[in-house]
Formats: sequence, C-alpha cells, structure tokens
Amino acid sequence: MSAQVILQPSRDKSLRRKHPWIFESAVAELKGRARVGDTVDVFDSEGDWLGRGAYSPNSKIRVRMWTFKKEESIDNGFFLRRLETALNLRKRLFDPTQTNAFRWVASESDGLPGITIDLYDNVAVVQLLSAGGEKHRDKIVWAITKLMPDVHIYERSDVDVRKKEGLEPVTGVLHGEPPMQVTVKENGINIVVDIEQGHKTGFYLDQRDSRAAAAHYAKDADVLNCFSYTGTFSCYALSGGAKSVTNVDVSQPALDLAKHHVAINGLDENKANYVNQDVFKALREYHEQGKQFDMVILDPPKFVDSKATLNRAARGYKDINMYGIHAVKSGGLLLTFSCSGLMPADLFQKVVADAALDAGRTIKIIARLNQASDHPIIGSYPEGYYLKGLVCEVTDD
Repeated sequence: MSAQVILQPSRDKSLRRKHPWIFESAVAELKGRARVGDTVDVFDSEGDWLGRGAYSPNSKIRVRMWTFKKEESIDNGFFLRRLETALNLRKRLFDPTQTNAFRWVASESDGLPGITIDLYDNVAVVQLLSAGGEKHRDKIVWAITKLMPDVHIYERSDVDVRKKEGLEPVTGVLHGEPPMQVTVKENGINIVVDIEQGHKTGFYLDQRDSRAAAAHYAKDADVLNCFSYTGTFSCYALSGGAKSVTNVDVSQPALDLAKHHVAINGLDENKANYVNQDVFKALREYHEQGKQFDMVILDPPKFVDSKATLNRAARGYKDINMYGIHAVKSGGLLLTFSCSGLMPADLFQKVVADAALDAGRTIKIIARLNQASDHPIIGSYPEGYYLKGLVCEVTDD
C-alpha cells in the first residue's frame, strides 16, 4: 500500500484544477514511509482522494503528480500510454522528410513531470530532473524502445536543478549505441547535434518557429546573430536571402560548428562572419563604432533562476536589449527573446520598451514568437509557457 500525503486545510484548490505540483507548505503529514521518488496517494484534509504522484522529500515541490485517475497505476503501461500519446501529437506536427528532430516529451505538459525526451532522428536524449523520473528510469527506457524499436538512448540528466531534488548529475548511454553527434533536418536545414556536450539535450529545439521567422524577415538584410551558439538562426537567415550574417558567441567550438553548418547546407560561406567575443562587449564596441545592421537577433541564455533574481535579470535583459537596439539601422528589425520561465511576457515587453527609451529610439512590435509547437502548454500548468520573443521595427522617430 502506498504512503499517503495529507494536505493542509484549503490547500487542495490547485490540485483540483489539476495543477501537477504540491509544495512543501501545503503538506500536513505523511502517513506511512516514502523514499525519494516513491509513488504516494494524495488526500485533502477531509480524507478525499485527489491523485497520485512522486514523493520528493528534499524538494520544495514535495509531490509531482502522475495522475488524477484513481484506477491508474504508475507502471510500465502508464509510461507507455503517456509516451505514445505524446508521440502521436508530434507526428501530426511535422513532415518527417523535412523535420526529424523534435521534443517528444515536454515534462508536465505531457503528464510526465520533470521528464524531458528529445528525439534526434533515431537518437532519444532523456533528461530526468525529478525524483519520480529518476525512480522510473527503467520503465521510461522500456516504453521508448517499445514505441521505437530501432532507437538509441542517451541520458543528459546533468542540470543543476537535480540538486533541489537531492539527486546527483547523471549522463551516459541507456540503450543501443548512440553516436555522440547526429545530423538532423529541421525545416529542410541540416543541423549537427552534439548530444554529449551540447547545450540542454544537444540543441534548442524550442526555437524552430523563431528560426523560420528569421528566414522570412532576412531577405537582403545584413544580420547580426548574438549568442549565436551553432549558428542555426544564421543558416535560416542565409536560406531566406540574407546579404550577410555575423555570428557572435563566446564559444569558439560553437562558432566552428556554425561554420560547418553553413558548409553542409550549401550556403554562401563568403556571406558568413564569426566573432568569438562576449556579446555585451561586442555590442558596446559596435555602438562606439556606430556600426549597425538591418536585423539583430538577441537569443541570450536564461537570466532568471529564481524569483529572487528576477529584478537583477530584468536589468540584464534591459542592458542587452538597449545595446541590441543601438545596433539596428532605422527601419530595421530586432528579434529579441527570453527563455526564462519566471520572466512574465508583459514584464519582458516592458523591459524591451524601456531599453528602447534608454537608447533614444522607437520600437514597434510587429509579431510575437513563442516556443515551438512540440513544446505544448497544458491548460492546468501555465508555467509550461516560458519562451517569449518579440519582432520589433526600430526607428529613430
């Protein structure tokens, strides 16, 4: 029999709305014994059964919910059903001849809290960031192989947030013989993904739609791609008819791969430039030199790790956007992003608007960009919305 988590009075409202988290402060008591990741039944203060989730005694999120159906057990069949449902959705989204890399499981939004699975052709990269995911690793691997018998599986559970769950970082092969680099297609663009050393699970799949937007806006433009990583925004821009692209990133290996991407996509290598420099420093130098571009892309790493750092992060976003706006020719475009889930969309818009005021320029928002469709947002979990982007015309008026 599972251990039981009893909630404090009046702390069941979010759970009744099927929000998947129970915070430490909402728990009145634990009846029975539960180890890290064990499945527990959750009851309100009156003794009504509410759901079943994974127990995490070291985390402020004390329980992450698996199911709100009393008859549903957390067994192999559970993970198989969840993964199959998620895979069927993704199959509706993409033409496999043009795109064979996508987020298969987007954690809470696919009913699997703390579990991310990205598929790169026939290589699945698994990231287990919750105690429940850690507990059921074998079941997850089994379900993946049932649905894709020819798959290779690699784990990239090397994110700091695991420490909050009392878990150590883990990486390594889980099944088959995955290559450490795999070449995939995204909207017909060839991309090399480093599953062992690359950012996140190897690549930023969530920016797929934004990259396509960049291609749309890039015709005849001189493009500055800041925080360029492996240069995929630039490949899209060149494919869309950009006059030139300049990649700026602090990582030389990332820039080397960016150069390789231009070559393997048959794009004009004479139109691509590479600057190995801190982006803040590079933008300040461009401003001092009066150098401007027709389109500037700002896709910085996450600035906000907690609510306590939000104000500091807002200042960072304001600074980078001010210099980014300086770098846009009058009548040109700024594509600016925040991948920080704790940065509200309205605050991000205000930060960019304030940056324009500080730069002495006017911005006009002409489009909003979001995480790609394989990163869905379940209605009961609004925190699943994290990637915000704005396309702004910049003028001197």
